[in-house]
Amino acid sequence: MFAVNSRIAPSQFVYYNPAMQTLVIRIPDDLARELEAEARGSDLTKSEIARRRLIAAGVQNTRTASGFDLIADLIGTVEGGPTDISARKKHYLKTQGYGKSRSPR
Repeated sequence: MFAVNSRIAPSQFVYYNPAMQTLVIRIPDDLARELEAEARGSDLTKSEIARRRLIAAGVQNTRTASGFDLIADLIGTVEGGPTDISARKKHYLKTQGYGKSRSPR
């Protein structure tokens, strides 16, 4: 019925889950050629390859935390400092000698 090298997905139930959302995007020609080449070299559809790349990119993005995320647990843990340091930072830096020339060592 179908040729052995057919490019039609063998079964709707294997590749297409009705619980999934549909997303239509436009991609550059070079990326389309890359997806097509990868699909030809594997038993996966272009959609499955794109889906796996999107999932992999999402995992990578969740692993890279912002600077705030990295220190969020430390905020508010320092005791005994000035309560208005954010409003008067220049004043406090001057009182600590910040910006003055250092003595030679």
